[in-house]
Amino acid sequence: MIQGNGEVLMLLNNMFDLRDKVILITGGGGYLGESMCEALAEYGANLIIGSRDIEKNEKLSQRLDEEFGNDNSSLKLDISDYENIKKAVESIIQNKGKIDVLINNAFYGAGKDLLSMTNEEWNIGIDGSVSSVYRCTKAVLPHMIANKAGKIINISSMYGLVSPDVSIYENNNFYNPPNYGAGKAAIIQFTKYVATVYGKFGITANSISPGPFPNPYVQKDKEFIKKLEEKVPLKRIGNPDDLKGTILLLASDASNYINGANIVIDGGWTIW
Repeated sequence: MIQGNGEVLMLLNNMFDLRDKVILITGGGGYLGESMCEALAEYGANLIIGSRDIEKNEKLSQRLDEEFGNDNSSLKLDISDYENIKKAVESIIQNKGKIDVLINNAFYGAGKDLLSMTNEEWNIGIDGSVSSVYRCTKAVLPHMIANKAGKIINISSMYGLVSPDVSIYENNNFYNPPNYGAGKAAIIQFTKYVATVYGKFGITANSISPGPFPNPYVQKDKEFIKKLEEKVPLKRIGNPDDLKGTILLLASDASNYINGANIVIDGGWTIW
């Protein structure tokens, strides 16, 4: 049966409706995180925006409340500290009753080239990428298992799939350290592991690998941006809004049978 346009639109709206969803996003106040929060808030999600910068979280939460009329809150969260994460998650469960979606977006790192990097810098980069995702996932999983449902979305990178073209990073301060790509590649594999082991509990795990999304500070270097654009088949860098459709898809019921996938949003960077 062919449905009318109104029926189709209603069906699609229902699939992407997040009004009953409680979503914890780490690093939600960041350059890419803010755009993700906007997309989720627009469709009615109840966001808990977590990071170390509580003032930035509160400012974003209030703006989204005013703009979309949903119920958002901020949370001081240290992704390097498992006990801090565990207490934060327990607080959310007490106040909201559940966590439907966990988005592991926050990251921290250290180091430059391999030979000048210290062991401590290497460990910081791995800790701030895959280890932080492990900690947050470990804290949330028991509650999702008890609820027999949940979605975990991990933010990786195109550099979890390919190595950087070092010529792009000559004569600038944006060198991509080896522990960044190694950690992001590990996130993709960790995501597949969670998808495999915990799918039987109704939990899905997927990752997103953004391509070149330099922040406004980096965009001031016009020569560097030109080099990035030349590497992309679409001949432009990514805009944070380019992530909105995918984060909405993976957080909503529209993705209920997507599990263990890595969705690349890079303008085609990794296809050649």
